[in-house]
Amino acid sequence: MTEAAASGAVHTVLATSLGELIVVREEKALTGLYFPRHWPRPDRTAFGRRADDGFEDAARQLGEYLAGDRRRFELPVKIKGTGFDRRVWELIADVPYGQTTTYGDLARDLSPGTDPRDVGAAVGRNPLCIVIPCHRVVGSTGKLTGYAGGLYRKRTLLEIEHAEPGGPAMRPAPDLGHRLALEESAFGRTRRRPAGGGSRRVVEDEPERVPPA
Repeated sequence: MTEAAASGAVHTVLATSLGELIVVREEKALTGLYFPRHWPRPDRTAFGRRADDGFEDAARQLGEYLAGDRRRFELPVKIKGTGFDRRVWELIADVPYGQTTTYGDLARDLSPGTDPRDVGAAVGRNPLCIVIPCHRVVGSTGKLTGYAGGLYRKRTLLEIEHAEPGGPAMRPAPDLGHRLALEESAFGRTRRRPAGGGSRRVVEDEPERVPPA
């Protein structure tokens, strides 16, 4: 028996304004939310079988959030990680809607001497993007650093919340319709052509990188 089968994990694929999202749950608790071409790449065997029933509340709340009509999620979650990772994720979950924090601030909140690069690595391992809002963590100057779903999604999420990181103003998010047309479909291997046809090189998303302090 696989680990996913033993845990009762199942998943669905939701069509959203950010593209298709894979949502994973065990019983009623969410355990994962992943973008197409998510980085680091998740273990697909842990998703379990596809079962679209039972995700209605998650789909509704995600839709409301992306439409700007919801500020916080009311969903049961079950997160797996080391004690350090879980503490970082708890601090991220406490960052208010519409506000940002930095990797250095999180490191100082944890304990003296914590390396912001270790915090950045833990942020990159967050299994529940959006629900645990790692998009609210920015560089020390306000710069948008790497994000599991791509920097344009991180920028879009912050714009939905009207967040204003310190430092240089954020550039407007690029047209999502065009960017999504470049992506692989639903975590598959087939790349889509750009909207409107024609040939264009697929631009790789910037992976989550360990940020400077």
